[in-house]
Amino acid sequence: MEIHESAEDYLEAILKLKESKGQVRSIDIVNELGYTKPSISIAMKHLRENGYITMDNEGYITLTDSGMAIASRIYERHKLLRNLLERLGVNPKTAEADACKVEHDLSTESFDKIREYAARLSDRSDDT
Repeated sequence: MEIHESAEDYLEAILKLKESKGQVRSIDIVNELGYTKPSISIAMKHLRENGYITMDNEGYITLTDSGMAIASRIYERHKLLRNLLERLGVNPKTAEADACKVEHDLSTESFDKIREYAARLSDRSDDT
C-alpha cells in the first residue's frame, strides 16, 4: 500500500512525540506540526481507518505495528540525514529542514548507500 508523504509526517511526529512525552494526543500533534485541530482530526481519522494508529477512549494515540514500521523508517532516515548534513558543516536549522525534504523521496538504494557511508565515517572517527 502506498502511503502519502503527509501521512508519513504524521506517523513520524507521533513517534517523536511518544519518545519525548511518553503519551500522544491530537493536540500534541497540532502543537508539533502547527496544523489546525480540524486538519489533525481528519488526518488521525484516516490513519485510524487505514490501520496505522489506534486511539483509546481518552484520546491517546498509539502506533500499530504497520504505523510503527513506517514511522521508524522515516525517522531513521531523518536522523541520519540531519546528522550527516550537520557533520558536513550545514547549520542545524537548515540540516533539519533539508532532512525533512529528502527523507520521503530518497530511494531505498540511495539511503542504504548513505547509511553505509555514514557508518564508515563513524568508524573512522572512532579510531581517532
